[in-house]
Amino acid sequence: MSKQSASTLFPTYGRYPITIVKGKGSRLWDENGKSYLDLMSGLAVTGLGHSPEGIKQKLVEQLDELWHVSNLFHVPQQEKVAQMLVDNSCADRVFFCNSGAEANEAAIKLARRYHQKVLGTGKYEIITFHQSFHGRTLATLTATGQDKVKDGFLPLPEGFVYAPYNDVEVLEKTISDQTCAIMLEMVQAEGGVIEADKDFITEVARLCKQYNLLLIVDEVQTGLGRTGKLFAYEHYGIEPDIFTMAKALGSGFPVGAMLGKEFLADAFTPGSHATTFGGTPIAMAAALATLETIIGDKLSERAAQLGEYILQQLKEKLKDNGLVKEVRGKGLIIGIECAGPVADLIQAIHQQGVLVVPAGPQVIRLLPNLLVTIEELDEGIAVISQVLTAQAAASVS
Repeated sequence: MSKQSASTLFPTYGRYPITIVKGKGSRLWDENGKSYLDLMSGLAVTGLGHSPEGIKQKLVEQLDELWHVSNLFHVPQQEKVAQMLVDNSCADRVFFCNSGAEANEAAIKLARRYHQKVLGTGKYEIITFHQSFHGRTLATLTATGQDKVKDGFLPLPEGFVYAPYNDVEVLEKTISDQTCAIMLEMVQAEGGVIEADKDFITEVARLCKQYNLLLIVDEVQTGLGRTGKLFAYEHYGIEPDIFTMAKALGSGFPVGAMLGKEFLADAFTPGSHATTFGGTPIAMAAALATLETIIGDKLSERAAQLGEYILQQLKEKLKDNGLVKEVRGKGLIIGIECAGPVADLIQAIHQQGVLVVPAGPQVIRLLPNLLVTIEELDEGIAVISQVLTAQAAASVS
């Protein structure tokens, strides 16, 4: 292949054979004009659909005012977004960044620094869980409980140990005199759409108090209404010391945030942590408009109702399908676990004009936007059911 015809991009993605050029609401169009129903939302990023008018208007207004200013100056827009987040969560303080991985990096650093600089314990280990996913930086991929993301990146940073998800007995045995925090997702999205048991989370919170550990909740994919609550931790009657978010916060514009309790503020003093692009006026315009829409229009409640509808419809249509082991989910994050690999099934669903994504090798994941209509959901459910029914019949014959 000549240099002119070869891609100049690193081949880090196993891309689908689709080139998207336009999006509006729940619809995407490829370069040939084919329309797709988007039930993956850019991996939970376009939570209000594609090109939402309210967000677009706020971005255009901000573009005429100021694009970027160093965090060495006051950024009033940050204060507005932070106040809205604090008013609608258990947090007291906010740090803005650009992505989920950066938010989780900030959480890891804050947990270590609190123990080392404020408490003086010197503790640094963080317990995470098998099948978790926390990011692609060296620290966050080490925190991730999946070996596949770590291949070829040795040596990995010290300070992470792993326990089985939903297993309190093993978790308590994993706690050592170096443990400073426990970090987990309420729903393991990349790990197969696995929901935390309520009793497990209650015990995790108890162990954190008993051993003076910080509780960190990764809300990067589950936050901002996706699970039927503004934040997934709200389903469990606990309050994390630290939690993180990104993805849907900017409706497609890169925004991340790490939030924490007031007592942690002494650990993040001037110069201890920073970012060049985090919390720019443009990013904050997108985040503020997004939050106003999700909170003001009660889209969390809507997600809960639509999620129940999807589960009921899929379970009914797939109840006798030999390929399907389980349909599960919380709000608008749904997993269809199959008896074998789903890569070919996903490709077949795409060919029928519906975009879904895997969650591990044997789970089809649906992540519709929070404004998706019942009619759009019915369309997607029909296509998914038809493809899985046809494949089940073909495997029997």
